[in-house]
Amino acid sequence: MTSSSLSATSSLSAVAGGTGRRDFRYGSALVALHWLMLLLMIAVYASIELRVLYAKGTEPREFMKALHFMFGLAVLCMVALRLVARWASPQPSTLDHIHPSWVQLASTVGHLALYALMIGMPILGWLTLSAAGKPIPFFGLELPALMAPDKALSKSFKELHETLGELGYWLIGLHAIAALGHHYLLKDGVLRRMRLMR
Repeated sequence: MTSSSLSATSSLSAVAGGTGRRDFRYGSALVALHWLMLLLMIAVYASIELRVLYAKGTEPREFMKALHFMFGLAVLCMVALRLVARWASPQPSTLDHIHPSWVQLASTVGHLALYALMIGMPILGWLTLSAAGKPIPFFGLELPALMAPDKALSKSFKELHETLGELGYWLIGLHAIAALGHHYLLKDGVLRRMRLMR
C-alpha cells in the first residue's frame, strides 16, 4: 500500500473511529450562548402561553406580555453575540462532514430557519407594538418605535407573528429530534460538541 493510501485510510479511520469529529468541541462562549438562548426561548414561549392564566386587561397579564417582548428582544441580542462567537470559534474540519449530502442540506436549512425565526420574530413583535402605538419596554428602557402607528398593519404583523410562533414550536422540536438522532442513531458525536461539561 502506498503512503498516500495509508494516509487516506488513516484519515477516514480517525473520522469513523472518533479521533476527528467525535473529539471536536465548539468554543466555550458558543456553547454557553447556545444553552442560554435555549433558556431564553423557553422563557419567551412560557411567558406568552402563561398569560392566559390572568384575565384580559389585568396587570399580571400585561406584565407577562411585557416579559414576552423583552425576552424576545434579548434573543435578538443573543443572536448577534452568537454569530460573533461562531465566527471566532473553531469549526469542524471537512473530514467531519461524512454524512450524505441530503443530511448536510437538511442541517443547513434547519439552522438557517432557526436563525430566521430568532431574528424575524422579535423584529415582528417590535413592529407590532410600534404600529399599535404602544410603548416598547426593554428591562427598564423604552425603545423607539420602528414606524408610525397603523392599526391595520399592527393587526397584520400580530397575525404573522402568531403564525410564525406556532411554526417555531415545530422548528425547535425538529432541531431537538435531529440532535437526538445524531446522538443515538448516527452516533457521530454532534450532540457532544455542544455539551457544557468538558
